[in-house]
Amino acid sequence: MKVERVKYVIWAADKERAVEFYRQALGATVTKANDAISEIEIAGATIGIHGGGEGKTTWTGMSFQVADVVAGAQVVQAAGGFLTREPREENGEPPHLAMCRDTDGNEFMLTRAR
Repeated sequence: MKVERVKYVIWAADKERAVEFYRQALGATVTKANDAISEIEIAGATIGIHGGGEGKTTWTGMSFQVADVVAGAQVVQAAGGFLTREPREENGEPPHLAMCRDTDGNEFMLTRAR
């Protein structure tokens, strides 16, 4: 079997709202949109956002590496997302992790290279 493409899919109670969140917060580009699912691209990765979700809190396993976790966390909040763990210094190092939640309850991480 030859795998043609890998895509990670998350669920959203409000698909359009979720797409807009990822556009604003993470600079996503919409590559496909129909009534059931939209696909976005972030840093070369494809994420499908499927409508019909329940809006429950769900850990996605997604991690987005950014240059500045503190600034990134502020952008997430400005786009309507939430922080479940604020970025904080560790062992005198600048913050390297923020735990976030999108507008539909999907949890993800912001990290910086260490």
